[in-house]
Amino acid sequence: MKKIILLGSTGSIGTQTLDVIDSFAGEWEVLALSANSNIDLLEKQARKYRPLYLAIGNNKLKEELEYRLDDLDIKVLSGDEGLEFLAGELEADLVINSIVGAAGLKPTIAALKAGIKLGLANKESLVIGGEIIERHFSDRVILPIDSEHNAVFQLLDGKEAAEVENIILTASGGPFRNYPLDKLDKVTVEEALKHPNWDMGGKITIDSATMMNKGLEVIEARWLFKQSYDKIKVIIHPESIIHSMVEFVDGSILAEMSLPDMRLPIQYVLTYPERRPSKRERLDLASLGQLNFQEPDYEKFPALRLAYEAGRAGGTMPVVLNGANEIAVAAFLERKIPFTMIPELIEKAMERHDNISRPSLEDIYLVDEWSRKITREVMESVIGY
Repeated sequence: MKKIILLGSTGSIGTQTLDVIDSFAGEWEVLALSANSNIDLLEKQARKYRPLYLAIGNNKLKEELEYRLDDLDIKVLSGDEGLEFLAGELEADLVINSIVGAAGLKPTIAALKAGIKLGLANKESLVIGGEIIERHFSDRVILPIDSEHNAVFQLLDGKEAAEVENIILTASGGPFRNYPLDKLDKVTVEEALKHPNWDMGGKITIDSATMMNKGLEVIEARWLFKQSYDKIKVIIHPESIIHSMVEFVDGSILAEMSLPDMRLPIQYVLTYPERRPSKRERLDLASLGQLNFQEPDYEKFPALRLAYEAGRAGGTMPVVLNGANEIAVAAFLERKIPFTMIPELIEKAMERHDNISRPSLEDIYLVDEWSRKITREVMESVIGY
């Protein structure tokens, strides 16, 4: 039986990963689970899967979780140290990192240091730590879980980097694809959380609405597939049937297609390099009728432009992009700022940053902290609290 460590088990990717594990009954032992603060669901998962270890991101909830699980022989850890221990100190066949945000970098580094195969759904690990990971861990196995990167990974299997003309990442366009630009400042949190195709967590759904999610995926693709930003394109594809495409130097384009269901790329990672049967609904092209594409609107979605700028600048600029975005999205979800202020705050933080080329891991953590601080300060100066 293979052993898996699942970080972020109570989130969207985490719960769907457990669904896939359930479909392969008896093949996987869940060695460890983690959550940030959802101890109710984490307790239920612990009672079902009986892991040896749990980690809770919020240190204040550790004692409560231990109390609830006093009847089980499970070691409860907490904070960054707990996540790093799970990812790097246990003997496992696979670590899946589906933590949301920059908090996912430390366990990613821990798993790579330990040489454990990594299923990566935490795009921020590569957005802010891509240079470090390429410099020190280029020989490690990283299997991307994001549907777009998982698609590209499949399309490039057995291909050489020199054969690639362009990587084409598809984007649904989110809930505001056809929304008038002059009305975006009035959209509500509820409207922004209504993604047309995917069922995701709150932060990533807002990132999809601003198209920052696609911008972060562009930077992630740079590090995963070793291609320049000029060769990483974004195209709007409202149906979310084609998850990504690769154009080769001979002019041919290969596409990976399926219904929008994250359990498919998750299963691919769990069973790689095999392909295993699944009972999930199949794509019926005839009933679909047509597929549509359009260029992204960089005026309506400046976050995508900012991501390309940060990626091309390199160094610690993507760290600022990500940190400022996390603070701005949280403020929007808390109804402190309008939707259109999210990219405005990010741009102001980037303008104030003195970029550091070839950053150390310590540089990344310090700049991440700085970016959050400066974004809060700018926001407070604008909104008054």
